Formats: sequence, structure tokens, C-alpha cells
Amino acid sequence: MDTTCTFVLFGATGDLSRRMLFPSLYSLHAEGFLRDDQGIVGTSHRSSEDDAFRAQVRAWVKERVGEHYDDSVSDDFAKRISYISVDANHSEDFRRLRERLDEYECEEIVFYLSTSPSIFGAVCQGLKANGFSRAPNRIVVEKPIGSDLASNIEINETVAEAFSEDRTFRIDHYLGKETVQNLIALRFGNRIFEPLWNAQAIESVQITIAETVGAEGRGGYYDEYGAIRDMVQNHLLQLVCLVAMEPPTSLSADSVRNEKVKVLRSLAPITPENVEQKTVRGQYEGGYDETGGKASTYKEDVENEDSDTESYVAIAAEVENWRWAGVPFYLETGKRMAERNTQIVIRFREVPHSIFGAETNPNELIINLQPEERITLQIMNKKPGLTAEGMPLQELGLNLSLAEHHSARRRIAYEQLILDALNDNPALFVQRDEQEAAWRWIDGIVGAWKAKDMRPAGYRSGSMGPASKHSLTERNDHSWYV
Repeated sequence: MDTTCTFVLFGATGDLSRRMLFPSLYSLHAEGFLRDDQGIVGTSHRSSEDDAFRAQVRAWVKERVGEHYDDSVSDDFAKRISYISVDANHSEDFRRLRERLDEYECEEIVFYLSTSPSIFGAVCQGLKANGFSRAPNRIVVEKPIGSDLASNIEINETVAEAFSEDRTFRIDHYLGKETVQNLIALRFGNRIFEPLWNAQAIESVQITIAETVGAEGRGGYYDEYGAIRDMVQNHLLQLVCLVAMEPPTSLSADSVRNEKVKVLRSLAPITPENVEQKTVRGQYEGGYDETGGKASTYKEDVENEDSDTESYVAIAAEVENWRWAGVPFYLETGKRMAERNTQIVIRFREVPHSIFGAETNPNELIINLQPEERITLQIMNKKPGLTAEGMPLQELGLNLSLAEHHSARRRIAYEQLILDALNDNPALFVQRDEQEAAWRWIDGIVGAWKAKDMRPAGYRSGSMGPASKHSLTERNDHSWYV
């Protein structure tokens, strides 16, 4: 097909492309979100013909979208797709890519790097040398972008040599989730919350990302990065930003992202002097997996008997500004936990005086991101029935379930992000100074762990993490929600 807008996917035969990217592109095509002239070019170092690659994509899509798959739609989608083998270290391959794209007479190209960051530099150099770095072309890069602040800066500098900051889109797929975006709608589309969204009304914030799977299958990568670099630096801190940021002046990319970076810069440093009181490291041991079978240990999964990499992290963080002074942000993420669950719990302060002759439970706003997308406000309510005296209370939840209110299928988070990249809308992407501020805070924690020789505590697979995590909350007379 003739195209003037082209999406070029590096790493087109990789796991992320198979599970997420091509199914997302198919869904965007099926619902009419792709321009008629939108072409899709897959590249990787593997050799393949166009027809063979299209058949492979068809199988990936059919497996992923299930009942929403349609053969006729897939036939039309396949017409958009072509393939060319590109080795990032071979300059001749980029010349062949240029010749292929010249045939399409592309006016606008979005390059998506679903590859190891180790070849970002080679890809960007190849694109620049062949004239692909000109505006309005832009580039989308996947995490991890570095393993610390220094490597993050190095990678970003490499990308910046070819693509300016306004044309560099850094993905955190959590920002594409409906419920994560709903945080902005919940906070700034409803007047009732803003007067209460501060230290005067909120006692604590808990953000948990718990996984039942272990590190198996990606042991080499995970053992190098660990939970703090793999999950805290990006997903957890992005959620902190959306909860804690000040109201932006608009939904423009700069307005939203500028408020987020202020939160990251306000995080109280964690140092060798307080790291043992502010953080917990864990590593799963034997126990049971999500199927009830005997689980392997972390060391077995990563095939490294000497590993002291954490598979669990809990942090008592503080946002040092007027809005949040004195409110602890309890952050938690771990593998091989008892249940898969991502949630944010906003715990409000108790009523100043109870007139009911009994204690009332503090209100809690519970925002579930997965496995079910649901928002619940826990409130006190009178128990039904007659009573001789007093007014007995019970806690009830006011529930907003996205599944119940929207009959449409549950979307892949990448759909929104790919659509925004195609439409040159960077609002849900991470800017460079955000990443650098996050890495600076993470580096402080990692450095403090090393300074104190703070090794991971063991926890059983299928549990809720190390028992020592409770010390973080109990110091403030709080407890974990789960």
C-alpha cells in the first residue's frame, strides 16, 4: 500500500512485539484509529520474507486478542505490514532500510525501539546517518533506559544526538492503563477531592505492585536490575507522581510532566543513616507458586547461587512539600507474592471526635489497577435495622468498576501509547528530567544499601513478603492494607 506515515518497529520478532505491540496495532486498526496510509515496517536481525512475517504476526495477534480476532480484519491489517532484516551494527542494513522507506515516500516516520538499550546508540547513529532523524520523524524507546543515573544520562545523550527531546518518547506502559489515567480524572475532574488531598486530611498513601510470577525466563536481566530498578524507578514512582502532583494548568504534555518532576525532586533522600528504617529488601525462597505447586527459589530461577539481588522492595518515602509534609508514602513491589495485585490506597485521617460511642474506621480510597480495574471509597454507614439506643455503624464500599460501566473489551495499555506516539502527543510519556530525578533518588537508596551491607531478607513464595516490612508501617502506628 502507498504510505505517507510509517511505523518502523525495531525488535519486531521479540517477546514484547509478539505479546503487546502487534496486538495493539491490530486493535487500533480494527477500531479505525490508524490512518488509511499508515504503514508498519517490522525489523530485526532475523531474515524473513514479507508473507512469512505477516503470517507470524497473524498468529501472534490471534493468540493475544482471542474472541476479538477477525480474519477479514486481519487480512486488511496484514496489507499494512512489511519486513526488512536490519542488524544495528551493519551500516549497509540502514541503507537498505532507507531504500525501502524511500519507496513508500514517507512524510512522517515513528521509530519504535523494542530492543536492548545496548543497541540504542547504534540504531540512532544508523538512522541519523541515513537522514531519518529529521523532523517530524520521532523515536519511541522502551525501558530500561540505564541502570543508574550515569548510564541513563549516557543513553539519553546518545539518543539526543539524533532526536531532539520533543521528538523522543520514553514509554512507561503503566501510564497507558485506563485506571492510571483515571487518577488524573478522579483528582482534577471532581471538586470533592481537592480540599481533602493533603496532609490535613490524608494519613498515609500505600502503593503496591505485587506479582505471583518469579524471575524465571528473564533471570539474566532481572538479576542485574532487581526490583528497585525494574519496578520502583519507573512504575511505582510514576504512580507516586500522579497521586502527589499539584494540579497542572492544563492537560498539555509540558503542564502534566512539569508537575510530576516537581514531586520526584521533592522526595526525601534515603541515606546510610536512615536506610534501615526506611527500606526493606527481600528475596523469595522456597514455597508454593500461583498454581499451588512447589516453587523454586530466586537463586534457582536466575541460576546464580551467590545472588543478593532483591526480588522485593518496600520503602517508606516522604514528599517534602507543603501539601504532603508528614504523610508517609509506603511503596511495595515483589515477585512470588500471594496474589497478583496493583493498587493505591489513600487512607484518610480519623474523624476528630466520634459521637457514636464506638470508634469509626478511617475512610479509604482504594484504586485497583490489576487484575481488576476498580475504584472503591470505604465509608461508614448505619447498620440496617432497629436499635434501642445509639447508632451502630458498618463499613461499606462505594464502588466504581470500569468493567461494569464499560462493556468494551479491556484494552492493552500499549494501544493508547502507540496511538499517542503516532499522533505526536507526548503527554503520557516520560521526559528526560523526570527519569534523571527518579534515578538520582534510586541511586541514593542503592548506595545506602551498599554502605550498610544491607542484604535481602528471605520470604516464602506465596507469602506477602518479608516479615520485616511491617516495621516500616508500625513505626508510624500504621499497617499494610494487605
